[in-house]
Amino acid sequence: MEKTPSYFVTKEAPARISSMSKGTKLIVVVRDPVTRAISDYTQTLSKKPDIPTFESLTFKNRTTGLIDTSWSAIQIGIYAKHLENWLLYFPIGQILFVSGERMISDPAGELGRVQDFLGLKRIITDKHFYFNKTKGFPCLKKAEGSSKPHCLGKTKGRTHPDIDQEVVQRLRDFYRPFNMKFYQMTGQDFGWD
Repeated sequence: MEKTPSYFVTKEAPARISSMSKGTKLIVVVRDPVTRAISDYTQTLSKKPDIPTFESLTFKNRTTGLIDTSWSAIQIGIYAKHLENWLLYFPIGQILFVSGERMISDPAGELGRVQDFLGLKRIITDKHFYFNKTKGFPCLKKAEGSSKPHCLGKTKGRTHPDIDQEVVQRLRDFYRPFNMKFYQMTGQDFGWD
């Protein structure tokens, strides 16, 4: 097993992975692209507090509403475009798309799908999780080989900055056709507005 968030969006990755093993099963975790872009910005902001505002980075021209698709925080969420590249090398049946939202609301259900996809016995169930209200995420009741609970690290679950709702709506409108295409390509409706 190998993982990195950048594989899905790296143009050369599908060909390289295919050349190593055409039978590789791929798991891609996706979330609402607007929330994902804001989360990406929040992570960068935590490292570089002097960067421009999310709103100013989102647009090439805010007056006309032209979205800056060269900004990586926007580019990554155009999932249909990235998937097209993967489908040149892998059949859709070898790719499982996991909902980031359902990983929070129903982690055992999503991990059940992962276990099924990998042909594994379903071992991970609801009894392995509890919801941590402080983090806003589910946590493992105890990590493997430990008697202590395990939650995501401090870089996960950061409070996002308040973003102008008009900008959020413009992004929703921008992503909508790409999301619809992604739903058709995957046969899965993720429920993003």
